[in-house]
Amino acid sequence: MRIYAPNPQTLQALRGSGIELVLDVPNSDLEGLADDAAAARKWVQDNVLNYNPDVKFRIIAVGNEVNPNGGETARLAPFVLPAMSKIYDAIASAGLKDQIKVSTVTYSALVSNSFPPSQGPFDGASGSFMGPIINFLKKTNNMQLLFNIYPYFSHIGDPQNVPLPYALFTATGGFPQDGQFQYRNLFDAMLDAAYSAVEKAGGPNVKIVVSETGWPSAGGPSASVKNATTYYRNLINHVQGGSGSPKRPGRAIETYLYAMFDDNQKTGAESEKHFGLFSPSKQPKYQIPQSTWSTIALVESLILSCTI
Repeated sequence: MRIYAPNPQTLQALRGSGIELVLDVPNSDLEGLADDAAAARKWVQDNVLNYNPDVKFRIIAVGNEVNPNGGETARLAPFVLPAMSKIYDAIASAGLKDQIKVSTVTYSALVSNSFPPSQGPFDGASGSFMGPIINFLKKTNNMQLLFNIYPYFSHIGDPQNVPLPYALFTATGGFPQDGQFQYRNLFDAMLDAAYSAVEKAGGPNVKIVVSETGWPSAGGPSASVKNATTYYRNLINHVQGGSGSPKRPGRAIETYLYAMFDDNQKTGAESEKHFGLFSPSKQPKYQIPQSTWSTIALVESLILSCTI
């Protein structure tokens, strides 16, 4: 499970659940933590140590989708790595650096050329931003980089060259070839482009965790309950199946579905309000594999048991 900011009621509800947690340090906290070790120690004490080990913290994700190339998050780029370092030092001082890892969340927009996947780089400002972060992950043995991957947006951005079946794992032919690798779905192509960029930045052994992926049920082109059901069902089967991606075969792909509930108050494109597995009325929207549904239902019951 991943939550985007420490919420005391949610953390309290997770005590004793056995659910491993990715906890975000929100972007709004980055600047204040970047040059203040005492603030980082307090953040870790208040939001991690006060709940550990009853809550099984897996990764502290310092910042989400900060883009040094422009936009509203660009000004935060200089603070990400220093904040990661301060949070790591606080975790290490508590004797938990081998149990709780520190990383950050990036996304496909920072890979300047995503096809063929083998050519994926972090160029320009993205390279200057991501290179030191990947070096930090290696140096501190935090060998996981969180990456948000959305085939939906790639498809609607170029539907002629990125056909819907290829994005939904249902294509039956015409698979693109990249050297020795054949790409039978867009998810794998995007994941391996991210791996190529990380390798070129000096992190051949850094593992990518897919920290967000999903498909909207309404609000945009190709957004429907039918398409979202197809995406989620095929995605879950793929990442759990152990086949991995062409560049990283033979391993399950750690993947987080976005999101638990429709965010019906979110601003921006209408489709952004319809990524939930549940509607705001708490009703499930999809029929997905029972084994996965049981875990999701457990998380839902925990979250609904607290006031947020």
